[in-house]
Amino acid sequence: MISTIKISLTPLLICAISNLSYAQNNPGLDYLSLSLEELGNIKVSIATGNNTTLEQAPAAATVITAQQIEALGARTLDDILETVPGLHVSLSGTNRLDSIYSIRGINTTFNAQVLLLVNGFPLQFPFTGGRPTLFRQPVNNISRVEVIRGPGSAIYGADAFSGVINIITKSADEIDGTEVGSRIGSFGFREVWLDTAQKFNDWDLTFSFNHQQSDGDSDRIINSDLQTTFDSAFSTSASLAPGALSTSYENFDASIGLTNKNWAFNARTWQSNNAGNGAGAAQALDPNSTDDIQLFTTDLSYNTDRWFSGWDNSIKVNYAYINLDANFNVFPEGSTLGIGADGNLSTTPAGLITFTDGFIGNPNVITEDIQIESVNTYEGFDNHRVRFTVGSRYQSVDTNEEKNFGPGVITNPAATPVVDGTLTDVSDTENVFLEDSSRTINFFSLQDEWSISDNLNLIAGVRYDDYSDFGDTTNPRIALVWHTNKTLTTKVLYGSAFRAPSFGELGLQNNPAALGNPDLEPETIDTFELAFNYRPRSYLQSNLNLFSYRAQDLIEFVSSTTGNTAQNARDQEGYGFEWEVNWELNKRWRFNSSFAWQETKDSDTNNDIPDVPGQQFTLNSFWKITPQWLLSSQINWVGDRVRAANDSRSSIDDYTIVDFTVRRQNIYKSFDIAFGIRNVFDEDAREPSTPSGQLVPIPDDLPLEGRSFWAEVRYQF
Repeated sequence: MISTIKISLTPLLICAISNLSYAQNNPGLDYLSLSLEELGNIKVSIATGNNTTLEQAPAAATVITAQQIEALGARTLDDILETVPGLHVSLSGTNRLDSIYSIRGINTTFNAQVLLLVNGFPLQFPFTGGRPTLFRQPVNNISRVEVIRGPGSAIYGADAFSGVINIITKSADEIDGTEVGSRIGSFGFREVWLDTAQKFNDWDLTFSFNHQQSDGDSDRIINSDLQTTFDSAFSTSASLAPGALSTSYENFDASIGLTNKNWAFNARTWQSNNAGNGAGAAQALDPNSTDDIQLFTTDLSYNTDRWFSGWDNSIKVNYAYINLDANFNVFPEGSTLGIGADGNLSTTPAGLITFTDGFIGNPNVITEDIQIESVNTYEGFDNHRVRFTVGSRYQSVDTNEEKNFGPGVITNPAATPVVDGTLTDVSDTENVFLEDSSRTINFFSLQDEWSISDNLNLIAGVRYDDYSDFGDTTNPRIALVWHTNKTLTTKVLYGSAFRAPSFGELGLQNNPAALGNPDLEPETIDTFELAFNYRPRSYLQSNLNLFSYRAQDLIEFVSSTTGNTAQNARDQEGYGFEWEVNWELNKRWRFNSSFAWQETKDSDTNNDIPDVPGQQFTLNSFWKITPQWLLSSQINWVGDRVRAANDSRSSIDDYTIVDFTVRRQNIYKSFDIAFGIRNVFDEDAREPSTPSGQLVPIPDDLPLEGRSFWAEVRYQF
């Protein structure tokens, strides 16, 4: 209930006197210079595939502009998304503390139910189905972030399940010259970036570079882990707990874009070096393991520029290459483990083996994803805009592996008391963790935006996908957008979505942390929504979204006698609301606030879905004191999270995190500085660790970063 929100008076009072502005050398783009009505008329493409205003978008949509991002002091995509009503950024305990974008209570290990797009093109890791592992999107080159909560399969296909996020990068006009900047902060954080743009005749050239590095917060201590449990069982002392989560990272990001009236070309490389492994591959602390990830994407679009009357046609091709090279000490040096007859970790061991140099696995995954699509829009009919697409997509995964355990390595556990760190290459054998695989997807979609009258629009669409390994699926959507009166817009929405299992969920084998299941069924969801946009005054706006859904065959890795195996673990039902209020106190002071409440149940057991917030509250205050000084504050409260039915721990504590940013612009010409404090009151905030069968590998949950500081300088020339 709303009355259970526990936010102290002090942060609220502090927030009430906090403030913001944006760059004075771009006054026309100043976030506070736009009225609430103008913000509502920002064009977005994510809801229909065509440019549509937020007010008319047939979805629960949110847009965060570059000006808002700067005003918030956001440094990462996660900082941005935590401000979206009904979206919570959690942590995956079994996937390197990777971010989980939990939308309306749908929350799984690899977060494959949320589709990430960059400039409208999918950025996925076919191995897991989610985003590239440990992907961190720098914010310096973001023009805006568009988010829809709810299914988007009628437009984007079989992976837009619980939500879609579209990152749109800056154009040459938005960069307008060259900007350089740098940040430093707590935990050894440092960042440098450069954005530049040039015009050559009819062509626009953009280039962006970013480098980020952090040593991680060494105070994120956990007191015991899975190895602690094994130590207790086998009278050993190998565990590295108490110890800190491994959260260091170093990222490079560079992109180039070339566009003119008809052509658009983009290429990007993103690289992560020596990334920490969070809580460990098997929730056993592993500070010496690292991930090296290389990402390369390119896309090419050609638009006919209305060669034919009423038509807008384009051809789009995109390619993504991901190379993940992991070095895991799954369990630490000196660990004694129960090993089954197949040489893997087992609850019914054939022998006990001491791994003097650790239980080591070095998997390598290379994925390729290429798509070609024809997008065609026709506006020749009265009061109709018809959009249809046709395309094909090819995904593949190629693997290699070295390890000192498993089949092909340990052949007789009962006669092998000790194993050292010598590694065996099992690549291109049946003993590898995943066999090479591929799939082809052919698709077709049709959508009609029908303006029935000046006040009533009907949007109906359907998409058909044919998977070479799963057969076909059809996903419809229908939306009625009614401008009820001058101050109220009402939306009635229905949509369905589909998600095919990833290569890893289907085929993982010989793996101590997770096993695939070739008999998996695809996930499906049906969602109904009722949305109201109410504008009683020019300075006051409210959005209320009511939703109800039923998801079937959600896939999770469930404990079994052979390990954590991918299963269609549950059907899930959910309902709730997201309520957002925007209040412009005056031209220099604005508040954004949201409250989300949801009830999610397992359809078979009627148990509450664990780990997801039942309630969230955010409050952002923006106040421009002078043309040069800027301040902002954010409050984020997360509460009402329950444990799994097999987890006897007490409910996880609610938490409140308060952030501040102060910005001084034009110290000298276009030279700006900023300072920020995150988690001002050093809240002991934690995200839930997930039980594995009857075991709770990390009983005291996963601590978030403590209080931190950062400073920034940037110069535009």
